[in-house]
Amino acid sequence: MTPQDYVQQKAAASGSSFYYAFLFLPPERRAAITAFYAFCREIDDVVDEVHDPGVAQAKLNWWRQQVLRCFDPRPGPPEHPALQALLPHTGTYGIEASHLLQVIDGCQMDLDQSRYLDYANLQRYCHLVAGVVGEVAARIFGQTDARTTEYAHRLGLAFQLTNIVRDVGEDALRGRIYLPVNELQRFDVKAHELLKRGSQSDATFATRFGALMRFQIDRALTTYDDALALLPAADRRAQKPGLMMASIYRTLLQEIAHDPALVLTQRVSLTPLRKLWLAWKVQALGRL
Repeated sequence: MTPQDYVQQKAAASGSSFYYAFLFLPPERRAAITAFYAFCREIDDVVDEVHDPGVAQAKLNWWRQQVLRCFDPRPGPPEHPALQALLPHTGTYGIEASHLLQVIDGCQMDLDQSRYLDYANLQRYCHLVAGVVGEVAARIFGQTDARTTEYAHRLGLAFQLTNIVRDVGEDALRGRIYLPVNELQRFDVKAHELLKRGSQSDATFATRFGALMRFQIDRALTTYDDALALLPAADRRAQKPGLMMASIYRTLLQEIAHDPALVLTQRVSLTPLRKLWLAWKVQALGRL
């Protein structure tokens, strides 16, 4: 299996909404974003699938060394196929070691902490695991205006806020709560209620949790609006893949809003056909 085959399978197997947006890109840009996405998935899998913190830490350290090999060939080229597939595109699209290392630093935070006191602290995490990803993606899609970087960071934040809403139950199974502590207190939702995924809670839990989630959903939707307002007109056509993903993720948030409690017990998702339809509409119409 070639590195290119490996990253293609990694991206397709994830079932991510991002994959559907990649389908509309020219071959070279599609190859670059697929390799970058596969790298991000590999790093994310370390903290999600490796249960021994010591082993996870060792793996992240190994990945840091592999990244440095991409930009300094003296120790030898990177060994992992995801980085082998990404390496030819780094110069073309201005992908730097700092970008890849920041993604690893974001996942490092998952090993170091499982709570965030307030939204400001959560935003730091989101910047590393999603904002930086958005910046690299914007470069690959075809950025010509420096202001597009600010748009990409804001859109990445919106994507990560959506992931946090969707994954409340899954994260609780791993002992993680990304919803800020001061916001849990504001809506009188206890951490132990989330960790138990709502079971053994009193009769008021559904009301309290619903109010908390509506607040989270509204903030995420507003963040999408803020991001789109920042996108320069000169780059709007090139950044269509990001707009496709925004359309899919905003629709997902609207689905969750119908019954927020579902996120505690299942992964709410859109069908592949619906994702493809939403992506095609943006491609055809040029807007969400």
